[in-house]
Amino acid sequence: MLRFLIIQTAFIGDVVLATGILEKLHQHYPEAKIDFLLRKGNEGLLANHPYLNELLVWEKKAGKIKNLLHLLKTVRANRYDKVINVQRFSATGLLTAFSGAKETIGYDKNPFSRLFTIKIPHKLSSSENPIHEIQRCNDLIAHFTDQQAFPPHLYPSRSDEQKVALYTEKPFIVVAPASVWFTKQYPASKWIAFLKRIPDNIMVYLIGAPGDETFAQLIISGSGHTMATSLCGQLNFLQSAALMKKALMNYVNDSAPMHFASAVNAPTAAIYCSTVPSFGFGPLSTKAVVIEVQEPLTCRPCGIHGHAACPEGHFNCAMHIKDEQLLNALPKPDAL
Repeated sequence: MLRFLIIQTAFIGDVVLATGILEKLHQHYPEAKIDFLLRKGNEGLLANHPYLNELLVWEKKAGKIKNLLHLLKTVRANRYDKVINVQRFSATGLLTAFSGAKETIGYDKNPFSRLFTIKIPHKLSSSENPIHEIQRCNDLIAHFTDQQAFPPHLYPSRSDEQKVALYTEKPFIVVAPASVWFTKQYPASKWIAFLKRIPDNIMVYLIGAPGDETFAQLIISGSGHTMATSLCGQLNFLQSAALMKKALMNYVNDSAPMHFASAVNAPTAAIYCSTVPSFGFGPLSTKAVVIEVQEPLTCRPCGIHGHAACPEGHFNCAMHIKDEQLLNALPKPDAL
């Protein structure tokens, strides 16, 4: 019986997108045991995953190196047939190179790639040659599967569905207003202006981490929308995905909640401020719309990850997005 290990210890959205590898490996090798290694804090994404054999967790904040070496012992003891590294950093490169696996696969830009069995070119995406991250992920396994990239998939449980059932009794939208990066976050004033134009018969749920609560309350109080509620810190990853799946529309930044929506094929309105979809991280849902400034800006994009502040001081990539662009993403009244 084949045994695979997928390594992705980066951020939440990166893990979600890498689940396409898990889906595809299961389809091609339904009897195989597939393990996944991620960073502590992200393990809830793969809770009760039907195709996952074992979840390995790396504690990166406390005893990073000690825990890495402990993980290496575990990895070696598992005697994998193939280790698939979705990252380009040295720590996971070391795990891959010294895993003892029959075949080690990773990107050529990893510092340890010279020790990998298979080195895959990491292709940058551009407006002239757009490559989605799920295609880059598939490049790692195409040589023993095929060229078709699989979309990400999350599996909210029945209890996750029950947790959010109370919120889904009336028509609603979901807003995930916050982002780690300032220039990837639609401004509070713009969210407020948008929510002021949402009819009162539509519930509005704001989701995010506990630390996003203050931002969410600022938006709610500013908008005056009587049916707006913050659920920040009240839902885990899969519960958030379960809620998004039932929404009329999900309004998200270029951040993890967008990938949650993709992973449950939920309707998505993805707002891009300083970044652009052609970086390879666009929405994948069947019903998805990209919202971005309509006028060309010489300063956009200003970086793949965003910045703590607008380098030009004006933040026109966000401020010049029109409320109508968000409103047009809502289903028409006769469709409600």
